[in-house]
Amino acid sequence: MNIKSLLIGSAAALAAVSGAQAADAIVAAEPEPLEYVRVCDAFGTGFFYIPGTETCLKFSGYIRFQTNFNRNRSGTSDWDSFTRAQFNVDTRTDTELGALRGFIGLRGDADTGSAAAVAGTANSGSTVFVDQAFIELAGLRVGTAITWWDDDLTGETDVLASNTVRLNTIRYTYDAGSFYAGVAVEELETARSGTSNIGVVKGGSFEGANNVGVAGIIGGKFDAVSANVIGSYDTDQENGAIRGILYADIGPGTLGLSAVWASGANSYYEESEWTVAAQYAIKATDKLTITPGAQYFGKVDIATDGDFTGDRDAWRAGATVDYKITSGLAAKVALNYQDVDGTEGVDSGAGDQWLGFVRLQRAF
Repeated sequence: MNIKSLLIGSAAALAAVSGAQAADAIVAAEPEPLEYVRVCDAFGTGFFYIPGTETCLKFSGYIRFQTNFNRNRSGTSDWDSFTRAQFNVDTRTDTELGALRGFIGLRGDADTGSAAAVAGTANSGSTVFVDQAFIELAGLRVGTAITWWDDDLTGETDVLASNTVRLNTIRYTYDAGSFYAGVAVEELETARSGTSNIGVVKGGSFEGANNVGVAGIIGGKFDAVSANVIGSYDTDQENGAIRGILYADIGPGTLGLSAVWASGANSYYEESEWTVAAQYAIKATDKLTITPGAQYFGKVDIATDGDFTGDRDAWRAGATVDYKITSGLAAKVALNYQDVDGTEGVDSGAGDQWLGFVRLQRAF
């Protein structure tokens, strides 16, 4: 028997034992099906479905570098810089009761200066905190949220809120598109600041813990005009405030008007007994918006009983320039002049002075 015959015989024997056929093919295992991310357009741009669920998810936020300036801004220095990082997680699901929303906003401020160096927050140094966290279903919102008082005029000249605008709240809003109305019960837990936003030392008692505020809003949009009115009552101070804002598209820009009246010192508004503000946002180009504005404050002093007293007034005027550098990157410059009656020549944060900021912000 030669080598060739031996090989043929061995192959035949192996085929007989294994039962294999020459035509049999090798079968590969089926790959696991891949679930690609799907766009969710039911709640606006930027949302996508969480794989394996019917919940829509959106990430957003911004990085901000800002330098503020005014007299003795940080100690004896007239300027102070800080950096802010904001990260938002927004989830929404359609249910038989309407859209179920969960929102988490985290904010980090990096500043080694004093607490006054970071505008709009009581935090100083390098801090990370919960900016907002709430559950919302069919118009009912429960959690820590920005109040209606935070929605002021678009420019940076006006002062239309006092103290913190971030509160634990239970609120309901009815929104019919061109008309909306809402009511809120809010926990007034943070103490009132000792100095107003225009540099006037406050009188009257200060908030204790776990007091209650009640607020309501009504507003709407009619063609080129939109407006809203807010009313809030501080049960601890037994005082409240009413604010109205109106926008109207006129000519090349938008006119903004606002007025506030307060019955006395309260968490919502206590810059003055009454104030009026106006601005005109000029859309100079697709990238450039210039907004001159002015505000007058009547009766700025607060007595020990919490009532406004005396006849001192204040005013400020200035302009805000917004420039869109490119998609997602914008610059903002605000420059204002402020005068508080009776404080001429005072070397402090009040009185006649120039103030403002320069900001660069990357949003996503």
